[in-house]
Amino acid sequence: MTRQASMIPLLSSAALGLAGGVFGAAWYVTTRVSPHRPRHYSDSYIFTPWELGVPYETISLRSADGLALTGWWLPRPDSCGVVIGSHGHSGSKDDLLGIGTSAWRAGFNVLLFDYRGRGDSDPWPHSLVSREVDDLLAAVAYARERVAGARVGVVGFSMGAAVAIMAAAREPAIAALVADSSFTAVSDVVAYGVRRTLGIPPAPLVRAADEVLARRHGYRFTRARPIDAIGAISPRPILIAHGAGDTTVPVEQAHRLFAAAGQPKQLAVVDGVEHCGAYFADRAGYCARVNAFFSQHLSGEC
Repeated sequence: MTRQASMIPLLSSAALGLAGGVFGAAWYVTTRVSPHRPRHYSDSYIFTPWELGVPYETISLRSADGLALTGWWLPRPDSCGVVIGSHGHSGSKDDLLGIGTSAWRAGFNVLLFDYRGRGDSDPWPHSLVSREVDDLLAAVAYARERVAGARVGVVGFSMGAAVAIMAAAREPAIAALVADSSFTAVSDVVAYGVRRTLGIPPAPLVRAADEVLARRHGYRFTRARPIDAIGAISPRPILIAHGAGDTTVPVEQAHRLFAAAGQPKQLAVVDGVEHCGAYFADRAGYCARVNAFFSQHLSGEC
């Protein structure tokens, strides 16, 4: 056997090992993008608007593909303004009690709901922006059925902000949008995470993870690109908020989204805070700014 021939099994083994490593890493990425965590009884041990002295009712709405999504409706019968909360990837509706009850006290009807596979909604492997856009559109439809002449605003955080951007680009009934800590594209935030945590070129792993996800769950995260959709929101207003110290979604992605958005638009970058940290840095000031934004753009007679 020649020396070159003797190398063939070694190279084949190395190639298989490399392919296996890429596949294993890609599989891990898909479990982070689309986790499927069984519910635990303690998941129901959450605060509700009741603890905050705010009236509410538990409601159920139906996604386009038939899933039951559970939410809270905080009523303001004398108002046509509705603020819908859009929570993050691993979150649930109770995460938004602070901003939600603040919007209710400012005079808005409020709808907080759980995306598929989260909170009390029907089980489903979490997707990252893909299926959640339809869930948010179902929430908008519910609000418009609930309130005649509803003027709808959405406030979203992280994945919920990206979902809101893509939903608003499709649904003109969303009259105003606050997007906090959104990413430009799912592939961008996955690539950033791979580079930051693994220290390797992200492109091959992103492509492999996208293919694995398509085979496992029937969607591709590379198609979820808020930066390509945000320009379609204009002339409806958008407020983009971001933490300057964000190590999950770098702040440069907020600047790119702002550049791609049409007028009217606002950008609020908060120094020294992490991912979704602007609210916690100044809760009263944050709520005042969001409520003023919605009051300006959702006001008027029904």
